[in-house]
Amino acid sequence: MKCLTLRQKELLDYIQNHFADNSYWPSIRDIQNNFGFKSTNAVMGHLKALETKDYIARIPGQARAFRLSANAQVFRSNDGPQTVTIPIYGAIAAGYPDHVESSGAIGSLQIDVSTAGVRNHPKAFALKVRGESMIDAGIFDGDIVIVEPGEPQNNSIVAALIDGATTLKRYIKNNGSAG
Repeated sequence: MKCLTLRQKELLDYIQNHFADNSYWPSIRDIQNNFGFKSTNAVMGHLKALETKDYIARIPGQARAFRLSANAQVFRSNDGPQTVTIPIYGAIAAGYPDHVESSGAIGSLQIDVSTAGVRNHPKAFALKVRGESMIDAGIFDGDIVIVEPGEPQNNSIVAALIDGATTLKRYIKNNGSAG
């Protein structure tokens, strides 16, 4: 893994924090304004350096669209807590289903396995919640939920596919059938 300059590290941190707060990457102009660059060429130069050092990768077929690569993640140290990196694939409605399509991972989430109570499931992924129908379950608009594939348990919260669209719902089994 190639080392980053201080400015490249700051830029990568800014991108990750902006995504965590807003569910989308900052624009070239957002980055330019945040760092006080004189032109967008300076931003593109830093993004190109991050791409060359394999911290970000272009999303094929999309202009000026990037995703974080594996090198952008902070990996577990031998003396630290066990952590897992989970890709974030977009957003999920809490309420009425929507037709949001994902074009692959748009970010990632680093979590402590024991504190978060998740397994290190290789197919787990995360989604940012939109809507407020799950606030009674403690899930608020803007929260990030982790989806772990498997058979749902009665009364668990699931990412449900309803008429071709996804939404967060509570899975309730009544008399042997799901409802």
